[in-house]
Amino acid sequence: MFIATLIAADRLLAGDISSAQDKLRDAFCDPKGVAPIEAGKAVDIALAGGPDRARAALEGAYDGVDIVVQPILGRIKSLLVADMDSTMITVECIDELADYAGIKAQIAEVTEAAMRGELDFAEALDARVALLKGLGKDAIDRCLAERVKLMPGARTLVQTMGANGARTILVSGGFTRFAEPVGAQIGFDRVIANELLIENAALTGAVTKPIVDSATKEKTLLGAMAEYGLPASATMAVGDGANDLAMIKQAGLGVAYHAKPIVAAAAGARIDHNDLTALLYAQGIGRGDWVTT
Repeated sequence: MFIATLIAADRLLAGDISSAQDKLRDAFCDPKGVAPIEAGKAVDIALAGGPDRARAALEGAYDGVDIVVQPILGRIKSLLVADMDSTMITVECIDELADYAGIKAQIAEVTEAAMRGELDFAEALDARVALLKGLGKDAIDRCLAERVKLMPGARTLVQTMGANGARTILVSGGFTRFAEPVGAQIGFDRVIANELLIENAALTGAVTKPIVDSATKEKTLLGAMAEYGLPASATMAVGDGANDLAMIKQAGLGVAYHAKPIVAAAAGARIDHNDLTALLYAQGIGRGDWVTT
């Protein structure tokens, strides 16, 4: 059995739910019944089969509504592996840091191309960091305080999953000087990121090797599965850029979050309209069971 979850950014109408059932019947998915998660916000429709057909029938059919289709078994996840920049926080840290060096536009153009999958991630990171050589390390603290904001729903997602026994890992192609405080503020169990090299109170223009990249993210997910004895079906991975694709494809529920087209097209689920709490609704967890400390 499968479940199709409809999650509205604004309000889910009764007519939308009825229409979705009709679309699922027309797609030969054999809908079995409706179970509300939260009135006006999220609802489950059980299906006998045809998850790919269900997703094709429902995605984009309703304004401001995200669709997640998955097996009912293993729906509540025991492991979350998440990207940071533009996923758990609202910005790309390297772009904002570059602004303090007066070269944001130059850096951001490369970042965008790398996230679309048009450039090798490690080479692009090395090239961008080299341009920051000589920037005072105090710019990092200023950037963290002035520019880095948590993505709406980040703390609620991670802390609710943690309270339910899940392990949570933040793995970022960004930098430890941002990822460690962000991970602590959100509540992640573990944080993995690149380390900026600093000498004489300034950036050297390099990071430690090996670089945390797509392969690292995939390895982190697979390693955690082995460490905790979890099947893929018990895992969730979420990100927005091309360097997140490998882990997204390996996870039981791989989620493209407000993602680049290459990621949205390949992920098992996409969240385009809601904040990160959509990933709780996708697990059948409504607002009454959320945890935020």
